[in-house]
Amino acid sequence: MINDVETWIFDLDNTLYSVSDEMHGKIDDLLGGFVSEFLNIDRVEARIVQKDYFREFGLTLRGLMVNHDLDPEVYFDYMTREELYDMEPDPALSQAIARLPGRKVVYTNAPGSHAELALSRLGLSAHFDAVYDIQAADFLPKPAIGAYSELCRLHGIDPTKAVMVDDIINNLEPAAELGMTTVWMKTTAEWARDIEVADYVHHVTQDLTGWINGLLK
Repeated sequence: MINDVETWIFDLDNTLYSVSDEMHGKIDDLLGGFVSEFLNIDRVEARIVQKDYFREFGLTLRGLMVNHDLDPEVYFDYMTREELYDMEPDPALSQAIARLPGRKVVYTNAPGSHAELALSRLGLSAHFDAVYDIQAADFLPKPAIGAYSELCRLHGIDPTKAVMVDDIINNLEPAAELGMTTVWMKTTAEWARDIEVADYVHHVTQDLTGWINGLLK
């Protein structure tokens, strides 16, 4: 397989690193605070709006943009806090990714500022040729297939010669539809335990470093 791959596409959060419960809680609380302040509503109502927009639009941000004309830069400025990025470098994963032939791209529903900070803290920045973030996708989040097509167009990716790795199984369906080889990074999170492997998932792993090293043997 490895000799046929030109581009490796990696999700970021919970794929290249595990988001700790503490970090997830801080981000969720920060987002709730933003919604509360922006809409001038209490935190209880803000949480309802936050979750409703996430379900309806795929991102709370997109719901606020569509329904309330939010300037996304205001959101990014509020949400990007360096103190949240307490992850440690991952030299084993760094070495594994460095050995992969071909281009490497990060594809995230988050803003580029988040990706840059996270990759820097993880010691992975040097290995990636591009970051395709929510701004580049014109705020169309995964799993909207149009965003995947735009990724391929922008970066000249032949999807039949690409591999995509993501921890959210539904995000792999459009990738497979375009012809990509898909890898489900199955996390230990409670919500992922009972999910069955779909036919559009070609590989499953809970150890990305080990999986890559297995390919390179």
